[in-house]
Amino acid sequence: MRAVTLEQLFHHHIVQKYVKRSGMAHAIDVAECAVDIAVKSCVNPDHAAKAGFLHDIGHYQWYQNGTWDFDQYKENDIHAIKGAERAHKLLIRQGEQRKDAKAIALAVLLHTDSYLPEGFLKLTPLQQVVVQADTKVEEAGGAHHYRKITDQLALQRITKLDQRIEYLLNNDRQPRT
Repeated sequence: MRAVTLEQLFHHHIVQKYVKRSGMAHAIDVAECAVDIAVKSCVNPDHAAKAGFLHDIGHYQWYQNGTWDFDQYKENDIHAIKGAERAHKLLIRQGEQRKDAKAIALAVLLHTDSYLPEGFLKLTPLQQVVVQADTKVEEAGGAHHYRKITDQLALQRITKLDQRIEYLLNNDRQPRT
């Protein structure tokens, strides 16, 4: 039994505020893709889905004249740092196991290298899954952040993903984090 579901996270006011800001459709796409990759990689699909869903929860809006300003974003962005802190705090408050909340938050922290100095960083399998999922669903010009989704459709997709995760956890061998 999972301590926290995606549906519980979806309904939380922090998620509604910050995940919607960066794109709810994109967050759900990444969560769904992360589960697919996690299954193939023997990574916990629950952790992958949560990290994928929350990966952009720290985004600041870098808009100028109504469009995303990638130059400002690349120069000043630390959304993964802020997102890891928000995700960890949210997960703990919702009742996630501390060890799991930390693993998920670290996957949020390391889903992008936009703020890291150049060099080599060894990612855990969970962190690799989130990077791959986010990269796979990116669209040119940041269009993935602009796609809209109704709350009703978002909730349907989240519910379906929760059901899939429950099935995977109950019917497969225990995945690693």
